[in-house]
Amino acid sequence: MRSSLLPLAALGLPIWFLAQVPASPVAARQAGALTDANIVAIFDGANTADLETGQLAAKKGASKAVRDLGARFASDHQAVRQQGRDLAKKLGVTPQLPAGDQSAAEQGKVMAMLKAKSGAAFDRAYLQHEVEYHQAVIDAVTKTLLPAIQNAELKAFVEKIAPAFQGHLEAAKALQKKLGS
Repeated sequence: MRSSLLPLAALGLPIWFLAQVPASPVAARQAGALTDANIVAIFDGANTADLETGQLAAKKGASKAVRDLGARFASDHQAVRQQGRDLAKKLGVTPQLPAGDQSAAEQGKVMAMLKAKSGAAFDRAYLQHEVEYHQAVIDAVTKTLLPAIQNAELKAFVEKIAPAFQGHLEAAKALQKKLGS
């Protein structure tokens, strides 16, 4: 069902961030690496990033299947971004990106790479990006982000939506396989 996929995007972390996330929850806590405000900001930025790539795929995809997947991912990410913003407002959490955040620059690189491609090469690059992106998100959420969340309501929100990441990952993998990418 489509509604079960809507929560997927709220945790969509950009690949650049995953290299900065401490390898273990203990390391994250010891370093004081992530606050709830950081996590909310990362979610918002990541949803915006995957919303942008989805919108690009919806317009530029060579195959109807890629255009449809991009549109679905964009819609899902937009809806969950709004859910995250609403929750942050309710909780009184002001999003604050971690020090040294490079997400805007990295998203710019991803978008430039995708915009430079066309036809089947675009479809392959987009699908590869989505597979890698969602797998990295699943890993980061389970190993680092969930253990770092302090607010119970934020944690419950993340736990509720986290399983949907697998749905986006599987959808991207299935289309990648179908198209022979």
